[in-house]
Amino acid sequence: MLRSIQFLGSYSGFLFHRLKLHGNHYRLSFITTSTTTRCFRQFRASSIRSESNPDVTSSSSSSAPATSRSIGSARKINFCQSCGGPTKHEIPDGDEKERAICTLCGKIAYENPKMVVGCLIEHDNKILLCKRKIQPSYGLWTLPAGYMEIGESATEGAIRETWEEAGAKVKVISPFAQLDIPLIGQTYLIFLAKLMTPHFSPGPESSECKLFALDDIPYESLSFSSMLITLKLYIEDIKVGKPKFHYGLINKWPGTSPSEIHAYTFDYHLRT
Repeated sequence: MLRSIQFLGSYSGFLFHRLKLHGNHYRLSFITTSTTTRCFRQFRASSIRSESNPDVTSSSSSSAPATSRSIGSARKINFCQSCGGPTKHEIPDGDEKERAICTLCGKIAYENPKMVVGCLIEHDNKILLCKRKIQPSYGLWTLPAGYMEIGESATEGAIRETWEEAGAKVKVISPFAQLDIPLIGQTYLIFLAKLMTPHFSPGPESSECKLFALDDIPYESLSFSSMLITLKLYIEDIKVGKPKFHYGLINKWPGTSPSEIHAYTFDYHLRT
């Protein structure tokens, strides 16, 4: 399981290794091939064409003087985030993508994916879920998770988010799933964790926290497709013995909202 950490990260830096078929599942060896790298680039391109809506919506806002509107997988940045000047949109020299370039200071606005980190917490054969008290998906259940902050590791972010949303102190056991949503530039990184004490309580973004037996997980009241996929993968693993590490792409159907949790395809699923 620890070797799976080598595969964590957004897919701009994701190096796949040779795939070997074992039964009905693929396993990863440690020999890099150019063929698998090219295939992954094709996966990325196809997913960008097919995905539509975000699985979560950021509640954070920048203090910089920026105005934007959605244009598929990128934002249309109209004003410089450094000086506030108007931007032009063109491909810079040596680049391959159209960028927003400030017409006053010349600064180029680069956009990078966001990492969402969280914990799947096991306790007495139950899973800890939080009921959301914020939009999107107000009133629906989720694993404690949120955006990773600058200056913290993925595990530190997952532990912090768990404390903020569920008032729970946890110990991370192992990585469990990396779920990419490439069109909106998000990657979910979920860790298996254990409660350090049996105490938890809802934080400001939660109205309730509760341990659910595996047979009682409220699948139809989950907040996002990412939560549905994570919990289903975990239950499948438990039924066959023990959790594995999972990677896959979530492609939401066009025109659907984040809370339409069944409106997706789950592609390129790998497990170790």
